[in-house]
Amino acid sequence: MRRISKLTRVAVGVASLALAATACGGTSSDNGDSGGSKDDLGVAIAYDIGGKGDQSFNDAAFAGLAKAKDEFGFKTADVEPTEGETDADKEQRLASLARQGYNPVIGVGFAYGPAMEAVAAKYPDTTFGIVDSVVEGENVASLVFAEEQASYLAGVAAAKATKSNTVGFVGGVDIPLIHKFQAGYEQGVKDTDPKVKVISQYLTQTAEEGGFSSPDKGKAAAEGQIEKGADVIYQAAGLSGQGVIEAAAKAKVWAIGVDSDQYNQEALAGYKDYILTSALKDVGGAVYTLTKSAQDGKPLTGTQVFDLKVNGVGLSDSNPRMAEIPGLKEAVDEAKKGINDGTIKVNTE
Repeated sequence: MRRISKLTRVAVGVASLALAATACGGTSSDNGDSGGSKDDLGVAIAYDIGGKGDQSFNDAAFAGLAKAKDEFGFKTADVEPTEGETDADKEQRLASLARQGYNPVIGVGFAYGPAMEAVAAKYPDTTFGIVDSVVEGENVASLVFAEEQASYLAGVAAAKATKSNTVGFVGGVDIPLIHKFQAGYEQGVKDTDPKVKVISQYLTQTAEEGGFSSPDKGKAAAEGQIEKGADVIYQAAGLSGQGVIEAAAKAKVWAIGVDSDQYNQEALAGYKDYILTSALKDVGGAVYTLTKSAQDGKPLTGTQVFDLKVNGVGLSDSNPRMAEIPGLKEAVDEAKKGINDGTIKVNTE
């Protein structure tokens, strides 16, 4: 039987590391000063669509890699995706990292599922990790999150912050993973104030159409929702979310970030006054936790669940203007309590 465990603790604050390198794109590999043997090689991550510099999902993973590198002093690698790549391309990328001796090797995003299943079987002595998907394998750790819980909290905040009684949701791609963000958000809004209308839309039907990598698409979607009266817009759209934030700031309405604390992202500093909060997903903590387990000689495998109880998801409070909105903090705190004690069951669809 496949082991399913809930981590008792994840690395706190990893996803909020302020690393200047995350503001730049491009493939990178760190060869360090720790010698040349394969035994010196540590974690390697293969990025999802949008790559490093998305100020969100991929950058959170890089923050975990950077924390592990700083703590353990080993070599690391982070590798960019290519436009229009196939599962065979992903398989080749993961296999190359394993052959070089990196351990663990982590695919950042559900798109690595088929490739990881194939590669992990060929390299049984390497620990693999995949974010946002479950892959069967004796040497695979599936790092999954309760995105719906963080999104519920974002919905509570949106319902408290809106003045127009209309809020928006922009999802990058119309897939089950992003449905979790939408479902939690809409439930959080409605549970807080049933009078608030939620406008929800997706940018594309498939990732290949650029739903996670097109800020222009995100900007256009947000502008459309603002025209319909939305004054708070939550985006779960990867790199495309930057366009949502830009549009919100231009219109002087609220945006809600995702995955990383986008209020503190250097590349988004010009818009930060309009980033109300962010639904956090500690991808960096998951990357670090898996790396540490491998470093300790007890690599995690099976499904590892990162939820609100273990701080695997949450809601940021970096923007001091949140405290100016009557009842927002109290409502979010009450929702956290309800989710953790089970009195609030958050929808995933």
